[in-house]
Amino acid sequence: MVEFDESKFDMQLKLWALRIPREHCKSAMKILNGHLFDRPRIKPITEDPTNGKTRYMIFSEKVKNPDLSDIPAQKLAELKGLCQFEVVPHSLTLGYSYWGAGHIAHMNITDELLPYRDVIAKVIYDKNYPRIQTVVNKVGTITNEFRVPKFEVLAGKDDMVTEVKQYGATFKLDYSLVYWNSRLEHEHIRLVSKFQSGETICDMFAGIGPFAIPAAQKGCAVYANDLNPDSIRYLKTNAEISKIDHLVFPYNMDARKFIFQLISVPCNGRNAEAETDCSEKFSGQAHREKLSEDCEFKEEPDRTLCNIAGEGDSSVMEDMSVTSVKRRAESSQEEGEGRSAVNDGVCVAGRRKRGPNKRVKGSESLNTKPSEHVDHVIMNLPASALEFLDAFRGLIRRRYWKGSLPWIHCYCFIRASETEDYIISVAESALGARIQNPRFHRVRDVAPNKAMFCLSFRLPEETCIDD
Repeated sequence: MVEFDESKFDMQLKLWALRIPREHCKSAMKILNGHLFDRPRIKPITEDPTNGKTRYMIFSEKVKNPDLSDIPAQKLAELKGLCQFEVVPHSLTLGYSYWGAGHIAHMNITDELLPYRDVIAKVIYDKNYPRIQTVVNKVGTITNEFRVPKFEVLAGKDDMVTEVKQYGATFKLDYSLVYWNSRLEHEHIRLVSKFQSGETICDMFAGIGPFAIPAAQKGCAVYANDLNPDSIRYLKTNAEISKIDHLVFPYNMDARKFIFQLISVPCNGRNAEAETDCSEKFSGQAHREKLSEDCEFKEEPDRTLCNIAGEGDSSVMEDMSVTSVKRRAESSQEEGEGRSAVNDGVCVAGRRKRGPNKRVKGSESLNTKPSEHVDHVIMNLPASALEFLDAFRGLIRRRYWKGSLPWIHCYCFIRASETEDYIISVAESALGARIQNPRFHRVRDVAPNKAMFCLSFRLPEETCIDD
């Protein structure tokens, strides 16, 4: 029996790219219109892996010469008058997962075409088999709390478990149980490119790990949460596949409770020993100390997290007890590494074998507690992430925080009738503070009058408790 080899479907493209200062990309795009790479789901501008101040603008296959003689002289003169640039070779691989999600072709058939959906599915299946083995169509609107659409299988086998490859990582998922969108690959790469090795990342709506996995591959410590238990199950699997599970700490709980429990410090500031015990269970160092252990939790109702928002603010303060972990003394290098995370009273634990040399560069920085410092917070739930910004009111106590406040990356939808100023006003209202120097990045159009954006800003000092 011949084994199915996905690599046989790889298409290697040898192209030329323009290395150009990032501030000139927009103007250069207008000049080079019609001469840049133009394929679905791949943007012609990408990060320069060697320099954060420049970008690569990828030329189309029609531009074959490094002297750009294939481009009209007038346009080339206009480009040279804009700024200095460099022409460099650029390789691009269109892999097996370039279309759809692994072996699954996902369609959103409009109402007027529904009577022909079986015919459409058969054509797609017949013309793309074996690369495409299942054709599905989304039905109805998303109504469940996990934001997972419902599908009908129109052609091929009824198998929704698949694998997708992005930026050198493999993502295993069940398309019927978790959310996945292959069209966001460029956005995942864009945001993760801003992270530095050794930084601490908090992902409030992590899904199966499209941000968390590449961030950990870069050497970041990632605290990744999702309300959907199936998403967390696949997140853990994908972290293990990429051999960075020692850097990804999964949580399965409400996002507000997660961020509160992760970053808050105990009320009892006079009892330094108790405070250290409570805070360290969320630190990377504590996770490493918990290698190969059995999780035993006991409730200590007298030690509760302080109500930093005030007694009347139930939207931030959750009724929960802080638990402590009983450790069993074992050698991490001899027995492998396990990981546990306190998730609303539930222990998400794992046990695995790992050699002493498998640690990603940068992981030595993991002894920073999240209650003391987080570099970036990702909020990728564009339909409602803005509503969760109120969780940061009074969340950080400056007395315990080290360094600058975190960058918040909040995804949202903006309709044609709305403005960026309106979105900022909504965010400021939730935070109860003014946002300085907000940055908007247009991710993609999701409808004729609706686009997805990423709003990035430094968490305002006014949100902190200064005690």
